[in-house]
Amino acid sequence: MTGAESKPSGSDREEHEDEREDGTVAVEERPEPSAVLGRLPTDAGLRRQLAAAARSRGRTASVAAEIAEIEAELAAIEIEPVDLTAARRRVAETTGETERLKERVAALRGDARARRAVDAEADETLGDLEEAAAELSAAQTEAIAAEQALERARAEAARNRDERRRRLRLRDRLRNRRRTARRELAEAIYPAFRRALAVVPGGDPSAAGAEPSGYDGDPIAASLAAVRLAALDGVVELRGDAARAVAASERSARSLLRARDVRLRGASGGR
Repeated sequence: MTGAESKPSGSDREEHEDEREDGTVAVEERPEPSAVLGRLPTDAGLRRQLAAAARSRGRTASVAAEIAEIEAELAAIEIEPVDLTAARRRVAETTGETERLKERVAALRGDARARRAVDAEADETLGDLEEAAAELSAAQTEAIAAEQALERARAEAARNRDERRRRLRLRDRLRNRRRTARRELAEAIYPAFRRALAVVPGGDPSAAGAEPSGYDGDPIAASLAAVRLAALDGVVELRGDAARAVAASERSARSLLRARDVRLRGASGGR
């Protein structure tokens, strides 16, 4: 198909969400109608253009409330980073220190027993043994804390995995609902779009088909018709083929597109 609906584009790709540093999700907001239709030619497909025109007229889709709920749920998901490597390293360090101190305590005890066996002075050895035993007790406490921290980190990592899976499911639902919304809005104003095609340069109502996916006419004419249907507050900027098509029309650009301000770039003509 060669119509506007078939044009691949960056702005016609599905919305995406990015994870922030704090683990929350930045859900890409739906573009304002002027962002879709305010500059022609546009990369947006016909269904997206018509949906934008419908939204500019205050229309809402039946799934609007559900979309808002999903967006809120996605934005509320928080996934704190978990450093399992650091937790494991700490367990290894505290375990190694505990084992070292156990060996030192055992050696000092053996030395103390040997001194007593020959009636040698053991006070200094006993002092070292008491100090080493205290260090061992503290190290064992720290090792237990490190093990507990690792278990908590593992549990948090498991929760994060569950939350990421839930987030993926929500993203899929959001994409589906947004597609549904665009389809509803585009179909709702399609009869008006077909009539607008009879007015704009290059437009052919017979090329409209029964629905947006059936359009097989000039993509520039389709975009001009979408703008004519829309209620845009800002400037509509036309370039290239769009500017030339409107400049060649006998009607003024503002009258033709029913826009407050139309600017033509790269073609002779007024507003």
